[in-house]
Formats: sequence, structure tokens, C-alpha cells
Amino acid sequence: MKILLLADIHGNSPALSAIADFFGAEHFDHIINCGDSLVYAPFPNEILHWLEEHRTISILGNTDKKVIRLLQGKTLHKPGKEEKRLMYTSTAGQLDERAARYLCSLPINASLRVSLPGGDERNTIRTIGIFHGSPAEPHELLFADTPDERFRELTSHCECQVIVTGHSHTPYHKLIAGTHFINPGSAGRMFDGDPRACCAVLQLTAESVQLEHFRISYDIEMLSQALTDGQFPEIYARMFREGRKLN
Repeated sequence: MKILLLADIHGNSPALSAIADFFGAEHFDHIINCGDSLVYAPFPNEILHWLEEHRTISILGNTDKKVIRLLQGKTLHKPGKEEKRLMYTSTAGQLDERAARYLCSLPINASLRVSLPGGDERNTIRTIGIFHGSPAEPHELLFADTPDERFRELTSHCECQVIVTGHSHTPYHKLIAGTHFINPGSAGRMFDGDPRACCAVLQLTAESVQLEHFRISYDIEMLSQALTDGQFPEIYARMFREGRKLN
């Protein structure tokens, strides 16, 4: 079984399109998206339509939940900076009815139970837990250098053999206490100085769990021009060009 893993797309349709083009006709049994699909790049409808059309198993991240709050007519208490608030209000204002309905239908977390045929004619069942931050806290930041003890603690919050998370924009794959912890990195907004999109492919058999991360170039100038045309603060175009979090 082959599964495409995505997280933290952040409205970056050129990056998502580049990922789709990179894999082309390659077949995936499932696509998983760990949230923060929206905000900071100005293509919210394109992102949500693509996720829906590809039957992606998708959840909400913190930016998505704030957009829903705006759609419900509520105010945002955070972020405090006007340049950040603008990215949320502009996203909510752009959403068409179909995209808004799809967004509001998404859960906070999800799981995928797969049956894998074994050589002894018995199937092996694996459960994949899908979270934005962690199984314990939707906004917890897990990094490659987070102490193993914390990952070990998290195994008690989720009876899953594989746990996939986003939020930290940091790709990793760790096997702790028999559980595979995976972050595919950010498909739309990396922070490590490499602006290319990041994603991962998970391959499952009855005997193994294999993961490969990918870094994929995309048309950053197209994205920068869209931000300029939309009269968004210049700092966001710089962020995407440099692959860094600047505010």
C-alpha cells in the first residue's frame, strides 16, 4: 500500500500542483493531509477543491480553524499583528461556497485502518493516526530533535502503529517504542532555508513500514506575483522565496 503524505500546504497552490505533477500518474491508495491547508498564500479555493477532488483524508490545523471562526462571524483574538490578521481575513473572504462547506466538514483528527495481506494468508492490520500537532495536543510542536521520551509518552495517547503529524514544518521519521512517528514536512511553506515543497510517501506491507521524503521545486515567482497583485505585505513573498519564517 502506497500513501502520499502532505501537511501545512498554507494556500500554496503552485507548490501543491508541483507535487501532483512530480508524481504524475503514480498510483496512491490514499492521500493524507495533516492540516493547515490555508493562509499565507492566496489560493484557498484551489487547495480545498484539490483535496476534495482527490478524496484526501484531511484534517484541520490551527490556521484552518481560525478561518472557520471568521466564516462563523466570530472575531480573532490572535494573531495580534495586522499583517498576519490580513492573511486570515483575506482567505475567509475568498472562499467560495463549495470550499467553505468542505473546510467546515473536516475533523480535528482522523485515523486510517488498513488491512495488508501477509505471506501466511493472514492479513496484518495497521492503524495510522492523523493529527496536526500530536495525539495529545492539536498544537504541539514535534521536531526531529524532540526527546525520544516525549514520543514514548505520546504512544499512550493513541493505539496506532503509525502516527502522522504536521504543524512544525519539520520532516522526520522516528521509530519509538514500536510506533512510527512521521512528519512529511510542509508542502507549502518550509522554514529550513530551502523553499522547495516537502512531502513524503509511505509504503506499507505486512512486514515493513517504509518512508521517503521528497523536496520538489515549484514556481515561486508565480506565487510571489500573486501576492504582489493581491497587495499583500511584501514579507510574505520574501518568506516563500527564502523558505524561512520571518515574522
